[in-house]
Amino acid sequence: MKQNSLREICEDADYGITLSDSTRLSTRLWKPIDALDDPVPVILEFLPYRKRDGTTARDALTHPYFAQRGYACARVDMRGNGDSHGLMEDEYTQQELDDAVEVIQHLAAQDWCNGSIGMMGISWGGFNSLQVAATTPPELKAIITLCSTVDRFADDIHYKGGCLLNENLGWGATMWSYSGRAPDPALRSDWREMWLDRLENEPFLPATWLRHQTRDEYWKHGSVCEDFSTIKAKVLAIGGWGDAYKNTVSNVVENIEGSKGIVGPWVHKYPHFAIPEPRIGFLQEALRWWDKWLKGIETGVETDPDLRLYQMDSVRPQTWYTERAGRWVAQTPERDHQHPAEIRTYFLGDDGLRDEPAKIDAKVTSPQDCGADSGEYCAIWLGPEMPGDQRRDDALSTIWDGNTLNGDLVITGAPQITLKLSSDKPVAQLAVRLNHIHPDGASTRITYGVINLCHRDGHEQSKPLPINQPINVTLNLDQCAYTVPAGHRVRVSISNAYWPLLWPSPEATRLQIHNGSINLPLLNEVAGSTVTFPPPEAADPWETTTIREDTNSRRQETDLNTGIVHLHIVDDFGKVRDGNHGLINGSTAREHWQIHPNDPLSAKGSCHWTDELERKNIRLRTEARCEMWSDKDTFYLSAKIEAFENDQLIYQRDLNDEILRNGT
Repeated sequence: MKQNSLREICEDADYGITLSDSTRLSTRLWKPIDALDDPVPVILEFLPYRKRDGTTARDALTHPYFAQRGYACARVDMRGNGDSHGLMEDEYTQQELDDAVEVIQHLAAQDWCNGSIGMMGISWGGFNSLQVAATTPPELKAIITLCSTVDRFADDIHYKGGCLLNENLGWGATMWSYSGRAPDPALRSDWREMWLDRLENEPFLPATWLRHQTRDEYWKHGSVCEDFSTIKAKVLAIGGWGDAYKNTVSNVVENIEGSKGIVGPWVHKYPHFAIPEPRIGFLQEALRWWDKWLKGIETGVETDPDLRLYQMDSVRPQTWYTERAGRWVAQTPERDHQHPAEIRTYFLGDDGLRDEPAKIDAKVTSPQDCGADSGEYCAIWLGPEMPGDQRRDDALSTIWDGNTLNGDLVITGAPQITLKLSSDKPVAQLAVRLNHIHPDGASTRITYGVINLCHRDGHEQSKPLPINQPINVTLNLDQCAYTVPAGHRVRVSISNAYWPLLWPSPEATRLQIHNGSINLPLLNEVAGSTVTFPPPEAADPWETTTIREDTNSRRQETDLNTGIVHLHIVDDFGKVRDGNHGLINGSTAREHWQIHPNDPLSAKGSCHWTDELERKNIRLRTEARCEMWSDKDTFYLSAKIEAFENDQLIYQRDLNDEILRNGT
């Protein structure tokens, strides 16, 4: 095998894979030109996000790099998306997984493939890499899953802790837009027919997701936590502390034999170009994984520490970071009962966080706009999306402060809070934040957790709360690795509203906290382990000509006449011309969220995506809009999609839906 020199590669922009039902999937395929003489493994990335004009920038940095080092890389558009035929019904359907297995079998059977397949992806591609691995296709030897989840209900963009995330509408709007776009007319002679077919049949997914407000069979499908033992492929799991999916890496390492995990400071991006820095040589690290499990080359990956984490130093609160100070550590996973982590326990008392149990009588009566500084659920678009200074939200919450620390508090893992509380309403939610308080009072959010109290006994059923009767609640906050320095303090902040992250309960509630405690796991570093990574490498970047620069804005305002609080978000992703094949594409996403501090039923969200596709004398555009509001018993949805060819309206569809609330 040729390992010491780079291999010359070729690219097929529209390699076709025809499935058993005659659906043709379009694939962008990179491979060494001599692969017929020296067959190679294949690395598959299987996505709905459009290889021609969607993931093109990151594909250019990543796939040619592997191909030059002796792999074929297949970036496949899923059915109903990009340049592939067929229609997509939902995320992570059985059809999607079956298609992926067929693709794997097709690729493994090619003369230029050695029969071994790896699967890789971030977010959707990270999800389905795990899900496809759980179906155990024998050709799939290893996967690398990034920024993904093992639990589709409680730890995705739909229902965190059983609470309805507003990202359910926001990301649904994104898919309403992505799957409604046309193929590239240069690749498909039937592009107009394909486009109109998609527009007519594309589902509005927020309505589907809202019909499953508990953890039923719909969500169990594709949740690999239902049976980790089904995954036989070797798994490398990667995440970021700035991402929404902070809990997956530890879940994978603790439950899937032979797996390894890396968590850096990053947002929802690949680590060789992610921020905040420091970035790492992800492609080199991935190559070690592929070389071992797809080629049988001894690279030492099996002896790497199970968990390599970036332990972040304290930081002033701000809505965006380009760099985070800290150090890489090897952390003993929780499954290692011989070396259990040390726990620091604080009790909630009338005068703050204390070392001894105490009874308290504290009320939580947050206004509905509490949470304005929560940031985006999933920081991804590189705007001001991170949680800012928490002092305003703390002022609208009930707080417990600890004493000034005599030494550094090195928190690593998932803090757990236990509360005895009562509610004056049958439906209520709870948001708990662990904050770092600086000497001048600035408040940095370390981590947080939320729970729908109707799901206190599990997410499979919704149980109304007994009115003014004490109940016990235990909540795990998201995993974190953060050092609070000596001379500073920690704070527990509790609210019963967290807008615009969560859709509010149907009535304003008053919670009574009777007692509680929080357990903080401390760093359980592997003695003698040194964690280092090479600097990032990448292939040549995507060559484009910029027609419109990208911009981001996030603006909060209060209407002093009505009292309604508004959040306006505009992400203009710019407009570019591909330097190779000339396709022009551009997109702009807009979101608007509003609520009155005194009225949960005033909540409303709206989204609007504009997408442009141009080639010579063809100009295509889609306008995808949606809205959501509710009363005490019902969610209301409306959506509209319009398609324009050369500025002439050629298609329009409107949807309206009503869905009963089920303890949400």
